[in-house]
Parts: sequence; C-alpha cells; structure tokens
Amino acid sequence: MPANNSLDLQLEQGLDLLGVTLPTQARADLLSYLDLLAHWSASFNLTAIRQPEQMVTRHLLDSLAILPWIEGKTLADLGSGAGLPGIPLAIARPSLSISLLESNGKKARFLRMVRRELGLSQVEIVQDRIQNWQGQYDCITTRALASLDEMLVWGGHLLATAGRWLAMQGKAVEIGSLPEIAPFYIHSIHRLHVPSLDAERHLVVIKKTAQTGNPTT
Repeated sequence: MPANNSLDLQLEQGLDLLGVTLPTQARADLLSYLDLLAHWSASFNLTAIRQPEQMVTRHLLDSLAILPWIEGKTLADLGSGAGLPGIPLAIARPSLSISLLESNGKKARFLRMVRRELGLSQVEIVQDRIQNWQGQYDCITTRALASLDEMLVWGGHLLATAGRWLAMQGKAVEIGSLPEIAPFYIHSIHRLHVPSLDAERHLVVIKKTAQTGNPTT
C-alpha cells in the first residue's frame, strides 16, 4: 500500500469523529501497519479485506473505537490474529504494555515482524494457546473471538481482580449464559459508532467480583 494522502485524511477525519487525537507519527505508523498487513495478507492468511479504504475503517478505526474504555498499564489481546485490536492500540497508547496472544505460527511470525518494523518495544508476542498462558492483566481485549462464555473459560484467569475485559462484538450480544461463570459479570454494553462502517458494533465490558450474589455496578 503506497503512501496515500487520501488514506491519511480518511484516518485523521475518522479519528476526529471518534474523539481521538494522535500525533502525525502515530498516524503514519498506523498506515505503515496497514501496508504490512496488505503486503503479507495472502502469505499469512491475515485478512479478506483488501481495499485500503475499507482497511482503514474496518481495521484501524474499528480497533481504536474502544480506546475510551482502556484502563491500567497492561493489556492482553487474546486470539490477536493479525494484531487487531492490539497493534493499533499499541500505536495509539505507547505507554501501555501489551501482550498479543496468538497460537497460529504464521500469524505470530507476522506480529513479530510488525513489532520489529514499527519499533513497538512495549509489545510482547506470545505464541501459545490462551489456556496455557499465565499472567495478570489490567485489561483484556477480544475481537469476535468466540462466545462470551467460551472466552471467559479459556482466558478468565488472565484478568486482574480490578481489571476489565473488553469484548468486541457485532450485532449479536450474548448475555444469557454469562452469569453462570462466576466471578464474572457484565458491567456495561456500549454501541460503538465506527466512522464509515455500515455495520453494527458493540462493546461488552466484563468485570469480576469475589463477592457472592449480584454485584453492584
């Protein structure tokens, strides 16, 4: 994806609509990431989206729409795939220590390449199954990875006591089986408005409590 002023303008306008301000270098790094994603997509089976304008909307702006809900100093992006939303979040929040968990070898190699090319020293690439990894994170992100109950069974042990799990969902928001998975509960559900995206997006914020009964929010 060659340098394209129209893409930079699209990104800048989209960030403005999201209420996100980023320095010029961060915007350049986001587009460099898309350049790598487009170049290596076929080799690493990364994404079916090939139009640059659609990649800005569906990959960058979609990922950065959850920035207002990011808290703490550490974040784990589970089932990171091509690095979404982990890589855009790392570029936008360089002070955040981020672990990208991806079990697929090709995709993990791509993530290591992105980290090296963009100088994302605060990013750790973990090639392992979610169930096997140990650690505690202030924030966990997942992007249409699986059902909410499956995600919590696989990776609930990674969420710090006062942390928050940010589950990015499409139209369907599953809540029915979640209360059975103690100590997790849905704290809030937000409709995300991604600029130029003609599709529904929701963010489910999940927290956990050690107390019994219904938690107060």
